[in-house]
Order: sequence, then C-alpha cells, then structure tokens
Amino acid sequence: MTRHLRSLLDLSPADTMRVVDLAIEIKTDPSSCVTALAGKSIAMIFAKQSTRTRISFEVGISQLGAQSLALSTSGGAGMQMGRGESIHDTAKVLSRYVHAIVIRTFGQDHVDGLAEHGSIPIINALTDMYHPCQALADLQTIREHHGTTKGKRLVWVGAGNNVAHSLMLAGPRAGMDVVCCCPRSLPPNAFVLDQARADAAAAGTKIELSHDPHAAVVGADVIYSDTWVSMGEEAEATRLLQLLADFEVDEDLMTRAGPQAIFMHCLPAHRGEEVTDEVMDGPQSVVFDQAENRLHAQKALLMLLLGARAWS
Repeated sequence: MTRHLRSLLDLSPADTMRVVDLAIEIKTDPSSCVTALAGKSIAMIFAKQSTRTRISFEVGISQLGAQSLALSTSGGAGMQMGRGESIHDTAKVLSRYVHAIVIRTFGQDHVDGLAEHGSIPIINALTDMYHPCQALADLQTIREHHGTTKGKRLVWVGAGNNVAHSLMLAGPRAGMDVVCCCPRSLPPNAFVLDQARADAAAAGTKIELSHDPHAAVVGADVIYSDTWVSMGEEAEATRLLQLLADFEVDEDLMTRAGPQAIFMHCLPAHRGEEVTDEVMDGPQSVVFDQAENRLHAQKALLMLLLGARAWS
C-alpha cells in the first residue's frame, strides 16, 4: 500500500523513531545510501518560496542517486496547477511520470488531494497546517544534543502555527512533553491540540498550553521559536508583532530555562523580533544543526517511503 507523509499523523511512534534512527545512520555514513534511489524521479512542487526545503530535498535526492524536478505553480514557467488544472488531474498525470511528489504549498487540501488521487508517495514539505519534515529533523537534533528525546520537555514560544502543530504531534511519538506557550488570541488549531493530547495520553507524555513564557520555560530542555509573520500573513504584520511582543526569546528567557536548554528555530529568523542575536549566535543555539538535519531526515524519509529501506 502506498504510504504518504501528509502530516505526522501518518506515522506511528515506531515509524517516527525509525526515520530518526535512519537519519542518524545516514549522517554518520552518507556513502551507505548513494545509490538507494537510483533510477527514481521525484517531483518537487513549490507554491511558496523556499531556501532550506528546496535545497535540502534537491541535494538529498541527488545524493540518493535519483533525479529531482523542481516545479513552480506560478510565473510564466509554472505548472498548469497555477492556471486552474485540478489536483485530481495533476495527481493522476504525475503518478505516470515520477515515483514521489514533494509539495510545499498553502492549503493542506492540496497535499491531501494529491494523496487521494495519486498512486505514489506524497510528502508534505510545508502547508499552513503542518511542517512534518521540519519536526523529524528537530527530533534528530534533540537526540544528538540530549542523547534521547524520551522524558525531555520542549517549550514552544510563539503563535500556534504549522511548526507548533507538528511539534505537538511529534512529542508523543518521541516520548517528549510539549508546552505550547502562545498568546491567548493565537492558539494552536483545536483539532491538532485534541489529537496531540489523545496521542500523549496513550504515550504517557503531556501536551500543555501556556500564555506566560517566563513561567513556561523554567526547566525546559528545548526552547523553540519561529518567525512571527509567516508567508501569506504580511497584511497582518503589525497586529501579529503587537500580540507577540512579550514572546521574544532573549538571554533572560534562556537563563530562566537553565544551562541544559538548547534553543531551536526552524528558520528563517527575524532577529530582533522572535529571538535576539545573542541567543541565535549563543552557545545554547543549535539552529544550524537543525537546518543541516533537514537533509538527513528527508533522505531517510524518502528511502523508507520508496521502499529502499524497511520500516522495521
């Protein structure tokens, strides 16, 4: 049966940690998988701008011996999706040409539609609802710096957005508690919160909401932040900056957490807004390890979804 990564809801706890384990193996010995996807072709559809996602996927696909096709949905050289061709037809056609589709877009319905109507693996490389590839790389990074994810406590500081949603789902799958510390007016999605709490109850972990960063971060193993104004939210920038003004991660917040805490950020960072230069460039920051691990985690995911390695 064709498997997808529409969100982390597509992965069990064992599946999630299998991706992390394989990512660490690949990072340690990249030569072990240089022909893993030889002869395969993978389409990458971009409706949103991208730095880390496009480069890490394109380089990773090449390192696995496969061909990547970077496709835009806009501009004169864009796909027909940008001119109204249906998701149904796009999924059917691309399934005849390539072996998997990676898509970075706005609506989660585009990812779900491709998975419903296509016959090849679909990978969500970011939507307004989820960012599962980022969360997988984050689990790898936490494992590298803390030795394990089990029993660790991650505190998200910012709006309840797509990255927060994926981290809330990642926590129970990795044995980790997650606190979503956000303004009352910018909460996480109610469905995701309910699902994450149900998963946490089954896993013996916790998903908590907080509105006070100074209290939430005490004793945290991970403090995680993201840009306050995401792509597509530019018209709301003034309002968002005002609502989030008390949620900047600075040296005082890191001190409250303690020396064990690492600082994470999915990038790009708006220095002087959600995080200060001192924290971004400080000794507790692991943001560039995170960025690198996108490459390794996504290679592992591609190998598993395309059958080059077994899930168990």
